Amino acid sequence: MIEKKVKTRERIIVVPGDVLTSGKEFLPGEGTRREGNDIIALRFGLLEKSDSLFKVIPLSGAYIPRNGNTVIGQVVDLNFNGWIVDVKAPHLGFLPVADCAGYVNKKDLADYYNIGDTLVCKVKSVRARSTDLTMKDPTCKKLSGGFLMKINPTRVPRVIGKEGSMVSMIKLQTACSIIVGQNGFIWIKGNTAASELLTRDAINLIVKKPFVDGLTDHVKEFLEKQVKK
Repeated sequence: MIEKKVKTRERIIVVPGDVLTSGKEFLPGEGTRREGNDIIALRFGLLEKSDSLFKVIPLSGAYIPRNGNTVIGQVVDLNFNGWIVDVKAPHLGFLPVADCAGYVNKKDLADYYNIGDTLVCKVKSVRARSTDLTMKDPTCKKLSGGFLMKINPTRVPRVIGKEGSMVSMIKLQTACSIIVGQNGFIWIKGNTAASELLTRDAINLIVKKPFVDGLTDHVKEFLEKQVKK
């Protein structure tokens, strides 16, 4: 049984069918299910135990939109009702005029958002052939400056860290603004090109070694050494 080998907050690799723990006092989270008294892994990934909750963070896979996700996408087309946004999901996203913050004149949609613009949006709802987006959230905006990098969406939880601990630490060490989209796009903007590149390198370190114990401390040490150079 995996549970005997893992301490709270420690992560180990599991495969589908692994018995993670046994007991009614434990709860199945994402990537797991209950079978009788046992909690079983449903996919290959990193086991995360937080108090009584068990979940598995996948190590590979495409982005599947979910309600409430923050995504970063590019406007690829317009129609009379809104904007078509590519969020690198199985289907294109749609941002209706009604889901923009503030008044928008339908006759001048291109003056508000145009083809090629990069937007931070929230997933409002997921339908069979489209993903509905909204900008009615304080975190949503059109991006300018900085640069985008793309990672495997399954690595996003590790980049964010427990309750945002990893990305907050990187922001503090590099003085960069960072927005992480759950679709795997990450926007980085700093005062210098060097700080932006350092942030990119730190994120790539996380992507390459997501299963390393004490990963936050490892990345912090890397950043501190680079800053001192």
